[in-house]
Amino acid sequence: MTKTRFRITVALMGAAALVLGAAGVAVAQEARDPAYAAARSSGQVGEQRDGYLGVVGSQSAAVQAMVRDLNNKRRAIYTEKAAGKGTIEEYAFATACRLIAQTAPGEKYQAPDGSWQTRTAAAPQRDPRCP
Repeated sequence: MTKTRFRITVALMGAAALVLGAAGVAVAQEARDPAYAAARSSGQVGEQRDGYLGVVGSQSAAVQAMVRDLNNKRRAIYTEKAAGKGTIEEYAFATACRLIAQTAPGEKYQAPDGSWQTRTAAAPQRDPRCP
């Protein structure tokens, strides 16, 4: 690998790390909301494979509104961070890979086939394109 190609690769990896770190801040802020924490731990909401939070099953209007609000915030962050670096969908997908990997046992996540799964002690099922 040439020095130039190596530098570009390292720069891209560094940019990706910064971008994913920023999404982590948003998720950390979500976790501070007691309603979100309760909905997540009870399996009412879960991480979708597209980088957004999903409503699992039929839930109250309050849970649906909370998810809509949090997803609007995520989209704003994804839009800002993806600018000039890739598409919003690519950024959201990369974030989904990380967020699904970080789910805790008992929490819900969306498997590659679109089904809702409950995380066990084993690693979650993730899209084969995830790093």
